[in-house]
Amino acid sequence: MTAQHEPPLCVDLDGTLIQSDLLVESCLLLMAKQPLTLLRVPAWLVKGKAYLKEQIASRVDLDPSLLPYRADFLQYLRGEYQRGRVLVLATASHRLLADRVSLHLGLFNRVIATENGINLSADAKLQRLTEEFGAGGFDYAGNEHKDIPIWRGARGAILVGASATLDRQVNRLVPVSHRYTPAAHQWLQYIRAMRPHQWLKNLLLFLPLLAAHQLADVDLLKQAVWAFLAFSLCASSVYLLNDLLDLPSDRLHPRKRSRPFASGQASVTVGLVWVPILLLAAIAIALTLPRLFLLILLGYYATTLVYSFWAKRLVIVDVMCLAGLYTTRVLAGAAAVTVIPSFWLLAFSMFIFLSLALVKRYSELIALNSAGETGISGRDYQTTDLPILAALGAASGYMAVLVLALYVNSPDIIKNYHIPQAIWLLCPILLFWISRIWLKTQRGQVHDDPVVFAVKDPVSQVIGVLMLVVVVVAT
Repeated sequence: MTAQHEPPLCVDLDGTLIQSDLLVESCLLLMAKQPLTLLRVPAWLVKGKAYLKEQIASRVDLDPSLLPYRADFLQYLRGEYQRGRVLVLATASHRLLADRVSLHLGLFNRVIATENGINLSADAKLQRLTEEFGAGGFDYAGNEHKDIPIWRGARGAILVGASATLDRQVNRLVPVSHRYTPAAHQWLQYIRAMRPHQWLKNLLLFLPLLAAHQLADVDLLKQAVWAFLAFSLCASSVYLLNDLLDLPSDRLHPRKRSRPFASGQASVTVGLVWVPILLLAAIAIALTLPRLFLLILLGYYATTLVYSFWAKRLVIVDVMCLAGLYTTRVLAGAAAVTVIPSFWLLAFSMFIFLSLALVKRYSELIALNSAGETGISGRDYQTTDLPILAALGAASGYMAVLVLALYVNSPDIIKNYHIPQAIWLLCPILLFWISRIWLKTQRGQVHDDPVVFAVKDPVSQVIGVLMLVVVVVAT
């Protein structure tokens, strides 16, 4: 049978043509741009899901070129289109969004989508397709169980990313002509999205215990470990939310486009569910620790929300927030073990973490500059800002060394060290490390968060051991 005489191929959009969900992505776009508008969602939903989709679709500017299309299936569709087969985009997404996708791809002869108060899903979609092409007069490509009623009325099926269970069910209903299997071990992508390697930053919670020379206290150490776990789960909740809100800008970034949600390797819907689950788990652990720790944890989360929705788009404000989030970890560690952090520790933290926050932003800019880009998508930075960012970062790092030098010359040091003069050795060691990390950043060799980079970097590891030896000798 020639392509012209074959029945139309009706293609689902969410989860089939794209490895995502347009309704969820539209909600995330709305959340990122107009967060207060989401308060109206319950009222829209009362009027029906079709009305909800219409209101959201009319308020977002979704770029179809950035969506994570299923490359292998899209290649098949291009082949069918070139053969002359009629392709129909049949989706429960609203027509405003479906039309953009169709126009971008240039493959579909028609678009059938949610509009005029009718949510085109499951039985409603089957009814519409049957009216258009007759019972058994079309083939249907889908990916989930709610598509089963449509396959019952179709001539044939194409399965895209379907589970083995769904495959067996559909195979009993209609012939399956093509199968595009889901990626193996998809659960690993959700673990990757939680960024467990970033938990290394939460080792800062142990710093107050170390500075207070109470690391050998088993009970306090246990409390610090629980605090570390609580902060790690809370941070993962933040990372998931940030990635979901940053989908458009991440997809434009040369490195971040491979992140699980941006690339479509992980479901945005599942990710959205895990955000509150991880936060609630962190709060549950925090309830077993001193109340002040819980308040700091909630303050940390609130600050991250301010950063995600507003501050990250503002020059300098964003790095000040990042530095504050680093310092918050130190405060949380002190609260978890009921240790009062010293003025010196907080002053040192403020300067050193501001320097590291600037390293993070500078490294992103230097990578984009090498790729010929002029700025960071979603951030108000330009590559012309590189010199001033380097100056601010190096100056802040050296200020941290100055605070350390003043501490060594203060009366407070005598209370904690038998040989306080030995602490002076920390100053040149730290000067070397700060100078080195900025030099490597300038060369484009720092790609991770600077704290994570320091933990993985062999030279930084040696420097950390040297600093620890100095502290032990001084003690």
